[in-house]
Amino acid sequence: MRSSRKISAAAVLAIVVATVGACAPGGTTKPKKVATKPPAQITTNAQTAGKVTLTVWDQEVRGGQNAEITALNKQFMAKNPNVTIKRTPRSFSDLKTTLKLAISSGNPPDVVEANQGYPDMVAFVKAGLLQPLDSYSKVYKWADRYPATLLNLNRVSPGASSFGSGNLYGISQTGEFIALYYNKAKLSSLGLKQPTSWAQFTSELATIKAKGQTPIEFGNQDKYPAIHTFGVIQSRTAGPTTVRDLVFGTGSQSYDDPQTVQAATTLQEWAKKGYLTPGANGLAYDDAAKKFASGTGVFLMTGTWELADLAKLGKDLGVMLPPPERAGGKAVTTGGEGLAWSITAKSKHTDVAAAYLDFITNPNAANVMTRTGNLPAMASTAAASLPAGSAEAQVFAAWKQLSTDDGLVPYLDYSTPTFYDTITAALQNLIGGRTTPSSFGKTLQSDYGKFH
Repeated sequence: MRSSRKISAAAVLAIVVATVGACAPGGTTKPKKVATKPPAQITTNAQTAGKVTLTVWDQEVRGGQNAEITALNKQFMAKNPNVTIKRTPRSFSDLKTTLKLAISSGNPPDVVEANQGYPDMVAFVKAGLLQPLDSYSKVYKWADRYPATLLNLNRVSPGASSFGSGNLYGISQTGEFIALYYNKAKLSSLGLKQPTSWAQFTSELATIKAKGQTPIEFGNQDKYPAIHTFGVIQSRTAGPTTVRDLVFGTGSQSYDDPQTVQAATTLQEWAKKGYLTPGANGLAYDDAAKKFASGTGVFLMTGTWELADLAKLGKDLGVMLPPPERAGGKAVTTGGEGLAWSITAKSKHTDVAAAYLDFITNPNAANVMTRTGNLPAMASTAAASLPAGSAEAQVFAAWKQLSTDDGLVPYLDYSTPTFYDTITAALQNLIGGRTTPSSFGKTLQSDYGKFH
């Protein structure tokens, strides 16, 4: 399991990273340089730093996420009694809204979680707000812990014009993908089975609705959840290679092409036919997950980060990869790795911060994450002891299958510096029936075309 996890991560992301390095759009403003320590000047023993308060901003707010980082923070402080971790947990949406202001202030956090891609990490690097971590990577041998493909997703070019190569600006704790969770008991009571093809899945949605149940529990008040759902649909209408080329600007495709418009048509039809929770744009993402965990709805399409919270369903919780086009076909879904843990440029405690990053991503951390229902990006010896057939074991098996099939496609909001705002607003309008699929595609392409 240890070796297959490492190989799987590399195989899944190899094509993605190969295309990232070829992308070179962006502004002409020269990025601000941030001074870094050479490896010989780095101190790895945090206990020699004197009394330190390490300020950390993260988005590990859900049950399993909060459990693992809380446990690891306690362990780190027990190991280093001179260090106090002052943690500020924020939801993903709140973090995206407030992080840039926080790290550009005169008193920024020491450690933050930063989203990969042009809107966040590349922009922060260009503004000189993050610390390059290459020296720390050499000292702590992070290249031995992660395959190059995983580290490369957290690299930004020297000119801050692209990502996927260049200096390292963070390391990630988790692997993640969009899964299809289902309520086994409800599915069985409706005379249905776990779908093995996309056609069977969409047919079951119609049956579930006809029998008075909510087919897909879905909340999009936070805007970003629709990126995940749309991404899964688009990966079927367009195929993984096309989506990768779109995100990284390496192909001739556009966001108003027929395949993307067809994906938009499907998502809008799901909303019109009542396959999604009524009033989804007004339902919070976490509330939708809670409703599913309490027995409402038959399916829930969301990330592996929700696994621990959904465990309330007990033996009725099923989890699978979104069905392929044809039964037995290759697996395809949206995903990648968790947000990068980065050190801010103005941190006064960079050695302690790096020791913290190393601690929360070491083999012990991988096992803590596994036991709290998370999918670590690093090798986990604890994964071998997961109960056979459990939801947790199914997630690890699905991650391995994605590697074998090379079926992981990147998050669409990586596409341009402003694409997150563009696509989330457009998806809300699409789901709410305020725009047509064709206009939706043109809106995305307008943003995308200007940047690439």
